[in-house]
Amino acid sequence: MTAFLLRLAPSRRTALGGLAAALLLGLSPAAAETYTLLASLSSASEVPPNDSKATGSLTATYDTTTKKLSWTVTYSGLTSAPFAAHFHGPAGPGKEAPVEVPVPVGSSPIHGAATLTPAQEKDLLDGNVYFNIHTQANPKGEIRGQVSQAQPG
Repeated sequence: MTAFLLRLAPSRRTALGGLAAALLLGLSPAAAETYTLLASLSSASEVPPNDSKATGSLTATYDTTTKKLSWTVTYSGLTSAPFAAHFHGPAGPGKEAPVEVPVPVGSSPIHGAATLTPAQEKDLLDGNVYFNIHTQANPKGEIRGQVSQAQPG
């Protein structure tokens, strides 16, 4: 094959090389993206707000190739032990939505991962997902935060 290419005129070698490169680029899979996501959890963000002094934070990553969302949640000052935690959507701040991803609760920090559906991925990347923690004292939710993409920099 190399001998064949060498016998071709320079312009034909260039054209064949360009064609080969175009085919390779056109057949390569789309580049994967990994997003870093954050949420600051507070009682003021709950619907309705409550008077808890508890706080928390969520740090997560989402991989568009594997569709895997991985998270770490920390919290302190809850009025009672948590009995549930969830990602909810689609909803913006001040709105309620059904559970999209249930999260097993335990002591802080909470680590976990889930594979998202295309609809869940869209909600997440569009900023229409919130995370909250439910307690016996605040069964509708004690602390909540809107999940958003971390700003580059």
